[in-house]
Amino acid sequence: MQEWTIVALRTLLAIVILFVITKILGKRQVSQLSLFEYITGITIGNLAASIPLERESSWYLGTVSLAVWVLTTLGIEYLQIKSKKVRDITDGRTTILIKDGKILEDNLRKERLTLDELMEQLRSKNVFKVSDVEFALMETSGEVNVLLTKDKQPVTLKDLNMQQLPEKEPTAVIMDGQLMEQQMAYMGITQQWLDAKLKEKSLTVKDVFFAQVDPQGELYIDQYSDNVQLNKVQDSNQTVLTLLEQCTTELQKLASGSSEQQRKHLYEQCSQSLKEAIQEMQPVNTSKS
Repeated sequence: MQEWTIVALRTLLAIVILFVITKILGKRQVSQLSLFEYITGITIGNLAASIPLERESSWYLGTVSLAVWVLTTLGIEYLQIKSKKVRDITDGRTTILIKDGKILEDNLRKERLTLDELMEQLRSKNVFKVSDVEFALMETSGEVNVLLTKDKQPVTLKDLNMQQLPEKEPTAVIMDGQLMEQQMAYMGITQQWLDAKLKEKSLTVKDVFFAQVDPQGELYIDQYSDNVQLNKVQDSNQTVLTLLEQCTTELQKLASGSSEQQRKHLYEQCSQSLKEAIQEMQPVNTSKS
Protein backbone atom coordinates (compact mmCIF):
# COMPACT_ATOMS: atom_id res chain seq x y z
CA MET A 1 0.00 0.00 0.00
CA GLN A 2 1.33 3.45 -0.94
CA GLU A 3 2.37 5.84 1.80
CA TRP A 4 -0.21 8.55 0.96
CA THR A 5 -2.98 5.95 1.16
CA ILE A 6 -1.80 4.90 4.62
CA VAL A 7 -1.78 8.54 5.76
CA ALA A 8 -5.30 9.09 4.36
CA LEU A 9 -6.66 6.01 6.12
CA ARG A 10 -5.00 6.95 9.40
CA THR A 11 -6.43 10.48 9.11
CA LEU A 12 -9.93 9.08 8.68
CA LEU A 13 -9.31 6.85 11.68
CA ALA A 14 -8.18 9.86 13.74
CA ILE A 15 -11.33 11.79 12.79
CA VAL A 16 -13.53 8.88 13.86
CA ILE A 17 -11.62 8.54 17.12
CA LEU A 18 -11.93 12.26 17.90
CA PHE A 19 -15.66 12.17 17.17
CA VAL A 20 -16.17 9.16 19.45
CA ILE A 21 -14.06 10.74 22.20
CA THR A 22 -16.06 13.99 22.02
CA LYS A 23 -19.32 12.05 22.28
CA ILE A 24 -17.97 10.12 25.27
CA LEU A 25 -16.69 13.20 27.12
CA GLY A 26 -19.96 15.05 26.56
CA LYS A 27 -21.04 18.55 25.56
CA ARG A 28 -18.81 20.25 28.11
CA GLN A 29 -15.88 19.72 25.76
CA VAL A 30 -17.47 22.02 23.13
CA SER A 31 -18.79 24.68 25.54
CA GLN A 32 -16.96 27.05 27.87
CA LEU A 33 -13.91 25.05 28.97
CA SER A 34 -12.48 24.85 32.44
CA LEU A 35 -8.69 24.72 32.96
CA PHE A 36 -8.48 20.93 32.95
CA GLU A 37 -10.85 20.60 29.97
CA TYR A 38 -8.76 23.13 28.05
CA ILE A 39 -5.60 21.06 28.66
CA THR A 40 -7.44 17.85 27.74
CA GLY A 41 -8.74 19.32 24.48
CA ILE A 42 -5.29 20.51 23.36
CA THR A 43 -3.58 17.24 24.29
CA ILE A 44 -6.15 14.99 22.61
CA GLY A 45 -6.04 17.13 19.48
CA ASN A 46 -2.24 16.90 19.30
CA LEU A 47 -2.24 13.16 19.87
CA ALA A 48 -4.88 12.58 17.20
CA ALA A 49 -2.96 14.77 14.73
CA SER A 50 0.24 12.80 15.26
CA ILE A 51 -1.32 9.41 14.45
CA PRO A 52 -1.66 9.83 10.65
CA LEU A 53 1.89 11.16 10.19
CA GLU A 54 3.71 8.62 12.35
CA ARG A 55 5.91 6.53 10.04
CA GLU A 56 7.08 3.97 12.55
CA SER A 57 5.38 0.61 12.78
CA SER A 58 4.33 1.47 16.33
CA TRP A 59 2.01 4.29 15.16
CA TYR A 60 -0.91 2.59 16.91
CA LEU A 61 0.63 3.51 20.27
CA GLY A 62 -0.85 6.96 19.71
CA THR A 63 -4.31 5.44 20.07
CA VAL A 64 -3.20 3.85 23.33
CA SER A 65 -2.12 7.27 24.60
CA LEU A 66 -5.48 8.69 23.53
CA ALA A 67 -7.30 5.92 25.38
CA VAL A 68 -5.31 6.68 28.56
CA TRP A 69 -6.18 10.37 28.31
CA VAL A 70 -9.87 9.64 27.80
CA LEU A 71 -10.03 7.20 30.71
CA THR A 72 -8.15 9.64 32.95
CA THR A 73 -10.47 12.47 31.94
CA LEU A 74 -13.57 10.37 32.61
CA GLY A 75 -12.16 9.39 36.00
CA ILE A 76 -11.42 12.99 36.96
CA GLU A 77 -14.85 14.17 35.77
CA TYR A 78 -16.45 11.44 37.92
CA LEU A 79 -14.44 12.64 40.94
CA GLN A 80 -15.44 16.22 40.17
CA ILE A 81 -19.10 15.24 40.39
CA LYS A 82 -18.52 13.54 43.74
CA SER A 83 -16.14 16.01 45.39
CA LYS A 84 -16.02 19.81 45.64
CA LYS A 85 -12.34 19.64 46.63
CA VAL A 86 -11.45 17.84 43.39
CA ARG A 87 -13.33 20.51 41.41
CA ASP A 88 -11.40 23.23 43.21
CA ILE A 89 -8.08 21.52 42.42
CA THR A 90 -8.74 20.76 38.73
CA ASP A 91 -10.93 23.70 37.71
CA GLY A 92 -10.01 26.31 40.30
CA ARG A 93 -12.42 28.62 42.10
CA THR A 94 -14.38 31.67 41.12
CA THR A 95 -12.67 34.94 41.97
CA ILE A 96 -14.42 38.11 43.11
CA LEU A 97 -13.20 41.08 41.06
CA ILE A 98 -15.61 43.81 42.16
CA LYS A 99 -17.55 44.03 45.40
CA ASP A 100 -19.91 46.86 46.36
CA GLY A 101 -18.58 48.95 43.47
CA LYS A 102 -14.95 48.55 44.62
CA ILE A 103 -12.35 46.86 42.42
CA LEU A 104 -10.31 44.26 44.32
CA GLU A 105 -6.79 44.87 43.02
CA ASP A 106 -5.25 41.85 44.73
CA ASN A 107 -7.69 39.50 43.00
CA LEU A 108 -6.99 41.19 39.65
CA ARG A 109 -3.29 40.51 40.10
CA LYS A 110 -4.02 36.95 41.18
CA GLU A 111 -5.90 36.32 37.92
CA ARG A 112 -3.33 38.35 35.93
CA LEU A 113 -6.14 40.56 34.64
CA THR A 114 -5.45 44.17 33.69
CA LEU A 115 -7.87 47.04 34.18
CA ASP A 116 -8.27 47.31 30.39
CA GLU A 117 -9.26 43.66 30.20
CA LEU A 118 -11.66 44.05 33.12
CA MET A 119 -13.35 47.06 31.51
CA GLU A 120 -13.59 45.15 28.23
CA GLN A 121 -15.34 42.29 30.03
CA LEU A 122 -17.73 44.74 31.70
CA ARG A 123 -18.54 46.44 28.40
CA SER A 124 -19.36 43.06 26.89
CA LYS A 125 -22.09 42.89 29.58
CA ASN A 126 -23.30 46.40 28.63
CA VAL A 127 -21.79 47.86 31.82
CA PHE A 128 -19.74 51.04 31.36
CA LYS A 129 -19.54 52.36 34.94
CA VAL A 130 -17.83 50.41 37.71
CA SER A 131 -20.03 52.22 40.25
CA ASP A 132 -23.06 50.45 38.72
CA VAL A 133 -21.62 47.05 39.68
CA GLU A 134 -22.72 45.46 42.93
CA PHE A 135 -20.78 42.26 42.38
CA ALA A 136 -18.51 40.88 39.62
CA LEU A 137 -16.68 37.59 39.61
CA MET A 138 -14.55 35.56 37.23
CA GLU A 139 -15.81 32.04 36.61
CA THR A 140 -13.50 29.04 36.29
CA SER A 141 -14.06 29.24 32.50
CA GLY A 142 -12.57 32.78 32.48
CA GLU A 143 -15.90 34.53 31.86
CA VAL A 144 -16.76 37.56 34.01
CA ASN A 145 -20.34 37.73 35.31
CA VAL A 146 -21.82 40.92 36.71
CA LEU A 147 -24.60 41.77 39.16
CA LEU A 148 -25.76 45.39 38.89
CA THR A 149 -26.81 47.49 41.84
CA LYS A 150 -30.52 47.34 42.62
CA ASP A 151 -31.34 50.75 41.14
CA LYS A 152 -29.56 49.84 37.86
CA GLN A 153 -31.27 46.49 37.30
CA PRO A 154 -34.02 46.30 34.66
CA VAL A 155 -37.59 46.54 35.94
CA THR A 156 -39.37 43.18 35.95
CA LEU A 157 -43.05 42.30 35.90
CA LYS A 158 -42.70 41.20 39.52
CA ASP A 159 -41.53 44.70 40.46
CA LEU A 160 -44.72 46.05 38.88
CA ASN A 161 -46.86 43.42 40.65
CA MET A 162 -47.86 41.98 37.28
CA GLN A 163 -48.32 38.30 36.56
CA GLN A 164 -46.26 36.81 33.75
CA LEU A 165 -48.03 34.13 31.75
CA PRO A 166 -46.03 31.17 30.44
CA GLU A 167 -44.96 31.63 26.84
CA LYS A 168 -43.89 29.16 24.19
CA GLU A 169 -41.00 29.86 21.86
CA PRO A 170 -41.60 30.41 18.11
CA THR A 171 -41.63 27.06 16.35
CA ALA A 172 -40.72 26.07 12.79
CA VAL A 173 -43.64 24.31 11.08
CA ILE A 174 -42.14 24.01 7.56
CA MET A 175 -38.50 23.40 6.69
CA ASP A 176 -37.18 22.69 3.19
CA GLY A 177 -40.73 22.25 1.90
CA GLN A 178 -41.56 19.58 4.50
CA LEU A 179 -44.12 19.75 7.31
CA MET A 180 -42.72 19.54 10.85
CA GLU A 181 -45.55 17.46 12.30
CA GLN A 182 -44.10 17.13 15.81
CA GLN A 183 -43.60 20.88 16.11
CA MET A 184 -47.11 21.50 14.79
CA ALA A 185 -48.55 19.17 17.41
CA TYR A 186 -46.52 20.95 20.10
CA MET A 187 -47.98 24.31 19.07
CA GLY A 188 -51.48 22.84 18.64
CA ILE A 189 -51.54 23.70 14.94
CA THR A 190 -53.55 21.65 12.46
CA GLN A 191 -52.62 21.11 8.84
CA GLN A 192 -56.00 22.57 7.82
CA TRP A 193 -55.15 25.85 9.56
CA LEU A 194 -51.71 25.96 7.94
CA ASP A 195 -53.10 25.14 4.49
CA ALA A 196 -55.67 27.92 4.87
CA LYS A 197 -52.95 30.43 5.77
CA LEU A 198 -50.85 29.36 2.78
CA LYS A 199 -53.87 29.49 0.48
CA GLU A 200 -54.36 33.16 1.40
CA LYS A 201 -50.97 33.80 -0.18
CA SER A 202 -51.58 31.38 -3.10
CA LEU A 203 -48.90 29.02 -1.80
CA THR A 204 -48.54 25.33 -1.03
CA VAL A 205 -46.20 23.60 1.39
CA LYS A 206 -43.80 22.74 -1.46
CA ASP A 207 -43.43 26.47 -2.27
CA VAL A 208 -42.20 27.31 1.26
CA PHE A 209 -38.54 27.08 2.24
CA PHE A 210 -39.17 28.00 5.89
CA ALA A 211 -42.25 28.85 7.96
CA GLN A 212 -42.46 29.71 11.64
CA VAL A 213 -45.36 30.33 14.02
CA ASP A 214 -44.99 32.53 17.10
CA PRO A 215 -47.01 32.11 20.33
CA GLN A 216 -49.53 34.72 19.11
CA GLY A 217 -50.31 32.60 16.05
CA GLU A 218 -48.53 34.84 13.55
CA LEU A 219 -47.14 32.91 10.59
CA TYR A 220 -43.81 33.91 9.03
CA ILE A 221 -43.16 32.53 5.54
CA ASP A 222 -39.97 32.46 3.48
CA GLN A 223 -40.47 31.16 -0.06
CA TYR A 224 -38.06 29.27 -2.26
CA SER A 225 -38.44 31.90 -5.01
CA ASP A 226 -37.37 35.26 -3.65
CA ASN A 227 -39.05 37.98 -5.71
CA VAL A 228 -37.60 40.94 -3.84
CA GLN A 229 -34.87 41.72 -6.34
CA LEU A 230 -37.17 40.92 -9.27
CA ASN A 231 -39.75 43.42 -8.04
CA LYS A 232 -37.04 46.08 -7.79
CA VAL A 233 -36.07 45.43 -11.41
CA GLN A 234 -39.70 45.62 -12.52
CA ASP A 235 -40.18 48.92 -10.72
CA SER A 236 -37.00 50.28 -12.27
CA ASN A 237 -38.08 49.24 -15.79
CA GLN A 238 -41.49 50.83 -15.31
CA THR A 239 -39.91 54.09 -14.15
CA VAL A 240 -37.64 54.20 -17.21
CA LEU A 241 -40.58 53.52 -19.54
CA THR A 242 -42.61 56.30 -17.94
CA LEU A 243 -39.77 58.78 -18.36
CA LEU A 244 -39.26 57.78 -21.98
CA GLU A 245 -42.96 58.20 -22.74
CA GLN A 246 -42.89 61.65 -21.14
CA CYS A 247 -39.88 62.58 -23.27
CA THR A 248 -41.69 61.34 -26.39
CA THR A 249 -44.70 63.52 -25.58
CA GLU A 250 -42.51 66.58 -25.00
CA LEU A 251 -40.66 66.03 -28.29
CA GLN A 252 -43.95 65.77 -30.16
CA LYS A 253 -45.09 69.06 -28.62
CA LEU A 254 -41.83 70.72 -29.63
CA ALA A 255 -42.16 69.35 -33.17
CA SER A 256 -45.72 70.61 -33.58
CA GLY A 257 -44.85 74.03 -32.16
CA SER A 258 -41.69 74.56 -34.22
CA SER A 259 -41.87 76.72 -37.35
CA GLU A 260 -38.39 75.75 -38.56
CA GLN A 261 -38.57 72.63 -40.75
CA GLN A 262 -35.10 71.33 -39.94
CA ARG A 263 -35.66 71.58 -36.18
CA LYS A 264 -39.15 70.13 -36.51
CA HIS A 265 -37.77 67.18 -38.46
CA LEU A 266 -35.09 66.63 -35.77
CA TYR A 267 -37.74 66.57 -32.98
CA GLU A 268 -39.87 64.10 -34.93
CA GLN A 269 -36.86 61.87 -35.60
CA CYS A 270 -35.92 61.82 -31.88
CA SER A 271 -39.53 61.13 -30.92
CA GLN A 272 -39.66 58.18 -33.34
CA SER A 273 -36.40 56.77 -31.96
CA LEU A 274 -37.79 56.90 -28.42
CA LYS A 275 -40.99 55.14 -29.53
CA GLU A 276 -38.91 52.33 -31.04
CA ALA A 277 -36.88 52.05 -27.83
CA ILE A 278 -40.08 51.84 -25.77
CA GLN A 279 -41.43 49.09 -28.03
CA GLU A 280 -38.20 47.09 -27.60
CA MET A 281 -38.35 47.41 -23.82
CA GLN A 282 -42.04 46.67 -23.50
CA PRO A 283 -41.85 42.85 -24.04
CA VAL A 284 -39.06 42.58 -21.43
CA ASN A 285 -41.15 44.46 -18.91
CA THR A 286 -44.39 42.53 -19.52
CA SER A 287 -42.69 39.14 -19.47
CA LYS A 288 -41.35 39.78 -15.98
CA SER A 289 -44.57 41.16 -14.57
